[in-house]
Amino acid sequence: MNSSLLDTLKNTQSELDPRFKALKAATVALTQAAKLAGEEKADALAMQKVHNKLAQAAELLDDHSFRQAVSAFEQETRAALDALAFEFARNLKELFEQRGETVEGRPPQLVIGELVLQIDIGARKAQWFYGKEALTRPIPLSLSAITKAFDAQKKAILGRAIDGPAFMQELYAAWQKWHAKKERKAAPGARVPIVDLYSEVVLNRQSARFWNSPSRSTFKDYERPFFVRDLVLIQPNPAIEADGQTLHLRLAGATKNQAESAMRSMWLPSSALDGEYYASVTFER
Repeated sequence: MNSSLLDTLKNTQSELDPRFKALKAATVALTQAAKLAGEEKADALAMQKVHNKLAQAAELLDDHSFRQAVSAFEQETRAALDALAFEFARNLKELFEQRGETVEGRPPQLVIGELVLQIDIGARKAQWFYGKEALTRPIPLSLSAITKAFDAQKKAILGRAIDGPAFMQELYAAWQKWHAKKERKAAPGARVPIVDLYSEVVLNRQSARFWNSPSRSTFKDYERPFFVRDLVLIQPNPAIEADGQTLHLRLAGATKNQAESAMRSMWLPSSALDGEYYASVTFER
């Protein structure tokens, strides 16, 4: 037996196998793409699936003609997805306008009042947001499901009413408690990270039942979008009488690095699409 020849053949086969598999995958994907391209009406979602297969094959196959074909199919796929998104958005807009709501923007982002709908036409999902805070999980692209979720969030977020002075007292108590944990005095002007302040408020809202038996069933939730909304609601009068003096709640803007992390900042909306990132909170005379 010629072991040297055997090794050469096996090594060559090992080198060619990945190329063979890539060619096979590319051929199958091209056949599917050609079939879709020949249809009278573009099937955007089917085209997207085939494009993903073509893109995967292109990563393994170094062929200029194939890459050109993949690029051309990608352009047609994007156009078909855009058309599908606009068709869905048009139907959704008509439905909301029948209900007396004004719809602004264009896919993938629609604005209804102070809420924003982000559409992922490829995943066939959409999601409601208040500012940067997600209000729902991704929802199937069903007109009824999306409008139902809108009604629920409009009532929960935009229809939210709070006791401003009581909420200011909560914030002040949480601000003081955070400093006490750091073993320092909560002097006017001393800052607390806004996310830490939120955590303190949540903890302060827990009942004795939770502390006696901590569990999911005894935990009183205070969702982050509600905290953001409550901060927005108190902005017209963010003052509190404490320790014989009037203190004002001040929000400090976030740096670029802080704004990139939800654990270091919060975005308070001034409208559906406008707002600012804040990193810390303080009380000042």
